[in-house]
Amino acid sequence: MTKVLVITEHAPYHLSSLKDALDMALIFAAVDAEVAWLFVGQSIHSLRKNQNPRILGMKDVFKSMKTLDIYDVDQLYVSQQCLEASGLTADCLVLEVKVLSSDEQSTLINSFEKVVTL
Repeated sequence: MTKVLVITEHAPYHLSSLKDALDMALIFAAVDAEVAWLFVGQSIHSLRKNQNPRILGMKDVFKSMKTLDIYDVDQLYVSQQCLEASGLTADCLVLEVKVLSSDEQSTLINSFEKVVTL
């Protein structure tokens, strides 16, 4: 089984980066890859509770993110440094994630065969 890590860096409403990352994760999961997702930079805001993208005229991708575990995409990670810089905690997020230090992120990235950064 191929191990794939999807890394997102951009804010949730930056072009279609969040939807592209979600699609990528689900496509890899559909072909029986082991998929994990790491949120760094502004992408951590993708996980904030109580978002309403419809106000901006955008599709609600966040509902689809809540179904990731159905597709066995249950390894979700967030940069501790980015979380703290944004003044957020794991309790502020809509999905259960593991918070990683910079060293842990490096270890995680090196443990995957394929890494896709969006």
